[in-house]
Amino acid sequence: MTEAGSEIITFERGWEEIQTKAIDKLESILDDGFKNVKGRMFGNEDYIQVYTLCYDMCTQRSPYNHSRELYQRHGETIEAYLTAKVLPALRARASQGGTILLNELQKRWANHQVMNKWMTKFFNYLDRFYVKHHSLQTLSQAGLRHFKQNIYEEIKPEATSAIIALIDEERDGNMIDKTLIKTNIELYENIGMGNLESYTNDLEQPLLDATRDYYAKKRELWIVHDSTPEYLIKAEKALQDEKDRVHDYLNPLSENKLLKVVEEEVLEKAETILLEKEGSGCYVLLSNDKSADLQRMCRLFSRLDNGLDPIAAIVKKFICDMGMEIVQQRQSRLEAGEKDKNDDPTFVKALLALHEKYLGVIKSDFSGHSIFQKALKDAFVEFVNKNVGQYKNTEFMSTYCDRILKSGGEKLSEKEVEETLEKVVQLFSYLTEKDVFAEIYRNQLAKRLLNGRSASSDAEKVMISKLKMQCGTHFTSKMEGMISDLAVGADSKGEFDEHMKSTDVKMDFSVQVLTTGFWPTYKSPEINIPDQMSTCMDIFKTWHDQRHQQRKLTWVFSLGNATVRANFGKKTYDLNVTSLQAIALNLMNGGKKKTYEELKQELNLDDSVLKPLMHSLSCGKYKVISKSPASNKINSTDSFVANAKFSSNTRKIRIPMASLDATHNAKKVDEDRNYAIEASIVRTMKARKTLKHQQLVAEVLSQLAFFKPNPRAIKKRIESLIDREYLERSADDSQLYNYLA
Repeated sequence: MTEAGSEIITFERGWEEIQTKAIDKLESILDDGFKNVKGRMFGNEDYIQVYTLCYDMCTQRSPYNHSRELYQRHGETIEAYLTAKVLPALRARASQGGTILLNELQKRWANHQVMNKWMTKFFNYLDRFYVKHHSLQTLSQAGLRHFKQNIYEEIKPEATSAIIALIDEERDGNMIDKTLIKTNIELYENIGMGNLESYTNDLEQPLLDATRDYYAKKRELWIVHDSTPEYLIKAEKALQDEKDRVHDYLNPLSENKLLKVVEEEVLEKAETILLEKEGSGCYVLLSNDKSADLQRMCRLFSRLDNGLDPIAAIVKKFICDMGMEIVQQRQSRLEAGEKDKNDDPTFVKALLALHEKYLGVIKSDFSGHSIFQKALKDAFVEFVNKNVGQYKNTEFMSTYCDRILKSGGEKLSEKEVEETLEKVVQLFSYLTEKDVFAEIYRNQLAKRLLNGRSASSDAEKVMISKLKMQCGTHFTSKMEGMISDLAVGADSKGEFDEHMKSTDVKMDFSVQVLTTGFWPTYKSPEINIPDQMSTCMDIFKTWHDQRHQQRKLTWVFSLGNATVRANFGKKTYDLNVTSLQAIALNLMNGGKKKTYEELKQELNLDDSVLKPLMHSLSCGKYKVISKSPASNKINSTDSFVANAKFSSNTRKIRIPMASLDATHNAKKVDEDRNYAIEASIVRTMKARKTLKHQQLVAEVLSQLAFFKPNPRAIKKRIESLIDREYLERSADDSQLYNYLA
């Protein structure tokens, strides 16, 4: 409102004064490039005069309120300056080169920001009332809109091309003015007035397209001239450079898009060629232990969706080839005449070394990624279960454990024993016949425990605990029962030893009572025993029956051992032998000569027991018995007598005897497997009630952890369960089974 009596300001007079005091001066400063500006462009007094004039023109009563005309003239003034001065200058520079254009655009954009600021200041009262009341664009927004419509829309194609050209120069290793690019890119960002649509559409998308073209050409060039490691070094540098480029002058939101384009062009489209490149591909890098190159390969291709899958496939093939080479080496040794036996530490150590090495490679070079762990597992499953010769790899692994755990085996420290057992258990996890391993291991554990050959009871427990963690309580329950049996038996042994002292028997005699369910089943020949042993056995039986009336004792002579005092000439020896060997030696005491048939009758033994028994005494390292005719084989026509010429530098001699029992009972393993398959079938059908044949087989296979049965074996057990009326076939579909409660 003007005061009463004050002079009305016409629009023409008021605008002429604004033009003279503010706009002409502002445009002159911009045209001169701020050369004559010292301090502020407009002093407080000058600014207040223009602002007050504008205020007065906006607060006069209608029809003299000039708010609408001032708002309109504000826009026309900016637009006129842009079209008359700025646009011609930019057009002129556009034909002179990209950098010249960008420098001019940088200058004109900076000038416009100054102009927009002061024009907004001068007409600020419009913003506060007129613009707000009529919901118009603010003066600042209007100024930006005019620049966008009159300058940006026309010049953006050339500007975008100039920016991309400079970026490509930098990619080629040339120095560029990053500040120039950054300030021009800010124009794209700000011109959107609150959104990045202009930046995204007008600069980012053309840049992405140009980047794709640039790196497509680089890819073709690098693939031809560079090895895979050299290519990947360049690819890694390109990705880092693009990331730095975003940090230096692009909008942060462009980073993922830009890197994605580079990844697609230099990695995804070249992956197969790079991985399979002759002389430098992934397989070759693995062969030559190129750790740094493999790490880079994993790091780069992990950026792609499923980018690690092809590498994992090569890793699996490579490890599998290395494993099959070890298997082939064993085959070659056998073909060269090496004796095939159930103990091959060279083979097992080679597998352990291979596993340790590539477990480390997976961890260090492939960051322990699960896909590579699976590749390692799949490879080992493939060749660890590849048997050569008459013995299975399960037996080699169990026998290797036996070497480590028994006294006189591998010479290892306590720490080395535990570390080796851990490695063996890792290898064991790849076996598909874990139940066979368990059976063999339990038999060998029993021998160590019963013969007092365990190097360390703690090591035995450690191994059992490792197997328990791998396979569960059910897998190791019998082994733990064996350990427990011996602990309980130690107390009973002490009590019986005290009892023996009160008898007239002057022989050291002790008995180990075993629980049938925990221990393997052994051959127990009904041998004719001498009176001394019979007396001791009767004493123990009487003593035991008084304490455990409900228990039945069964004597297993094949497991017993004895120390026999033997005199050969003037020398005396202590022979550590089995109970069977001791009985046979006692029968031949005093130089008695016996034929094979006489021994067979007097001992009451069949050939399967007597032949290995006499072989151990007459054909082994310590020939305490002479056999005639002399040979390394026991025949039914042989005769035997104590070896009067026997001599040894060792007073205490252990004479081993071949085991009468196989390392495992294959028939029992098959029976246990049948029970496990049937239990899984019944468990599944009880839960599902009705199931198709293929689904049932798949369910059973997924549940059986200790072995992988043939689907035909599962079908056979299904038939058995149908016969026993646990299941029935559907009357409508022969492939559908129903559970019978």
